[in-house]
Amino acid sequence: MDLKGKTLFITGASRGIGLAIAKRAAAAGANIALIAKTTEANPKLPGTIYSAAEEIEAAGGQALPIAGDIREEASVLAAVAQTAERFGGIDILVNNASAISLTPTHATPMKRFDLMFGVNVRGTYLCTQACLAHLIKSAEAGRNPMVLNMSPPLSMKPHWFKNHVAYTMAKYGMSECTLGHAAEFKPYGIGVNSLWPRTAIATAALQMIPGLDIAKCRTPEILADAAYLVLTSDAKTMTGNFFIDDTLLAQHGITDLEKYSVTPGTKEFVPDFFVD
Repeated sequence: MDLKGKTLFITGASRGIGLAIAKRAAAAGANIALIAKTTEANPKLPGTIYSAAEEIEAAGGQALPIAGDIREEASVLAAVAQTAERFGGIDILVNNASAISLTPTHATPMKRFDLMFGVNVRGTYLCTQACLAHLIKSAEAGRNPMVLNMSPPLSMKPHWFKNHVAYTMAKYGMSECTLGHAAEFKPYGIGVNSLWPRTAIATAALQMIPGLDIAKCRTPEILADAAYLVLTSDAKTMTGNFFIDDTLLAQHGITDLEKYSVTPGTKEFVPDFFVD
């Protein structure tokens, strides 16, 4: 399988992991529709949908930047319709957009709680629902449709909950979409999987978390390369998985991960959440 001529609908692709996945797919000749809220540059979070589109096209693909809020049904439906009109359909959905607040219950305002559930859970479910008809058509045309959720493996161990119950529930909500939709969509031939990093990933958003040593992180490109392996697998058989980036790469013979290190020669990385 390859991505040449395929159309990807990626949420939160104006920077970071979403943009890295978009550029990797673009290098293979894919069309990229990116929906995000950032239309004007922010000194703390560089990158807009328009600068991302320029990078995607420079990488070799076609880009359609769409300003929208994945929490709003009308916004998502309009973005999906615009994508289908421009590229003729949608073959792959990447639910990458996410909100984070690593706060205990007493320090998590309901506004922040609602943001995390609105983006992570509602946004993932809504985008999947909105793209479903196009994914079914893609399957009928033999185009290997996929949904990829950037979310962790499910675990009921209390230590993943106790320090930030709201965030954990919101991220696991995305993973529950993977679990359920993989089974629901299997009869259509649509693959649904999750992908998550072993280590913390150096993104602009992560740099805003106090005390995190970015020098001991890996770059978003490790997830981009891992995502490419998932998206070019057979959707009929590759479904319902919760992949960890380095394990997946190793399964494909890629064990030298030095090029993904923010700091060359790093041996001890900051571990990501939800990976035992």
